[in-house]
Amino acid sequence: MQIINPATEEIITSLEEDNSSTLHLKFDALKQAQPLWANKTLQERILVIAKFSGLLETEIEELASVLTSEVGKPLQQSRNEINSARARIKWMLNNAEKYLSDEVMVDEPGLKEIIKYEPLGVVCNISAWNYPYLVGVNVFIPALLSGNAVMYKPSEYATLTGLQIEKLLKKAGVPDDIFQIAIGAKETGAALLEMNLDGYFFTGSYKTGKFIYEKVASKMVPCQLELGGKDPLYIADDVADVAAAAVGTADGAFYNNGQSCCSVERIYVHEKNYDDYLNAFLTEVKSWKSGSPTADGTYIGPLTRKEQIAVLKTQVEDALNKGAKLLTGGKALVGKGYYFEPTVLTDVTNDMLVMQEESFGPIIGIMKVKDDAQALNMMRDTDYGLTASVYTADQARAEKILSQLDAGSGYWNCCDRVSAALPWSGRKYSGIGATLSHQGLRAFTKPKGYHLRD
Repeated sequence: MQIINPATEEIITSLEEDNSSTLHLKFDALKQAQPLWANKTLQERILVIAKFSGLLETEIEELASVLTSEVGKPLQQSRNEINSARARIKWMLNNAEKYLSDEVMVDEPGLKEIIKYEPLGVVCNISAWNYPYLVGVNVFIPALLSGNAVMYKPSEYATLTGLQIEKLLKKAGVPDDIFQIAIGAKETGAALLEMNLDGYFFTGSYKTGKFIYEKVASKMVPCQLELGGKDPLYIADDVADVAAAAVGTADGAFYNNGQSCCSVERIYVHEKNYDDYLNAFLTEVKSWKSGSPTADGTYIGPLTRKEQIAVLKTQVEDALNKGAKLLTGGKALVGKGYYFEPTVLTDVTNDMLVMQEESFGPIIGIMKVKDDAQALNMMRDTDYGLTASVYTADQARAEKILSQLDAGSGYWNCCDRVSAALPWSGRKYSGIGATLSHQGLRAFTKPKGYHLRD
């Protein structure tokens, strides 16, 4: 399997993929070792993960360099990702004892009723390339803390980062046979679905998530899916600082080249603020530096996947054919690397691909609306349900709109953010189950009720 630098199209290295035989050897080792890891105290496991977090900090420059080389995100954004992963780990470490320890529900003379949170066993983590540290720690950190062994399959576009994660976990004290990495593309992932793992946790596209869910259903084990989004954002008429809102939401749409599950993908602006918002939004987008992800100040680097260029081209062509206006961008750059210009479309309608299908790239459609009712109607017009954002001076107004949207996260005067303290979950085509928060810690456990009479 060739690892290609998306900024230069040069081959970084080649790796030997796993096959069914090597995967089964790894699984057998995980299965045998898992009870020993589960028998360690929670505090012992916490100390190991704390060491891993410390290694992320001390080795951040090498880790960021590797990440940038294979996914193409600007170097500072790679550092940001690793630091954010450490922040999430910190929350999990600080709360693991509270939410994974035995829970006494009834304690009265002659009777105790207790919930114990037992590990699932050997879990499969099929991870993503857009934020391999962030989406990775959402799964393998709580899985390890709660006593599971992990079969970790990084995306084929972020395998070198997956190997770095494996190296540092084992350097921190995770036993060799408690965390195993499966190397390969979709064939490797398909082979994992045929194995008797005790849970499947996937981050990626709706199409692949649906395939996984159907494939493992007969196993009767947990299957959680963190899938894509077509996340809407509304700028109401009472926003005081329209320019600041434009700058912040432009970042929400284009950070990491728009390659985020919760990137802003559709923007609806009240007609009162439309012109001011659009002008400030365009000024911000045009101010960004595009180019080599290793150069200082680069905000827009290459796309990670060459195939996504065709998706973006199709969305632009479809929008223009249906009457949209192209204000900036709209095409791939000529030369080496998978570069696509930051693209802003107006006069869009919800029947355009750019307003319905996940873009996962530096492209946004902006629509003028006359009131909250029209905005809400447009925001609800989607098969996805990951996040939604409302900018307004009135919190009650925002919460009223957000309460009528079938999305896992609602944002008031912010967007494109994730908190370790809150559940990260999707609805409809955006997935099933939750990571993060206390629910995400317990997602990797089986609760057992103990009825104790003396």
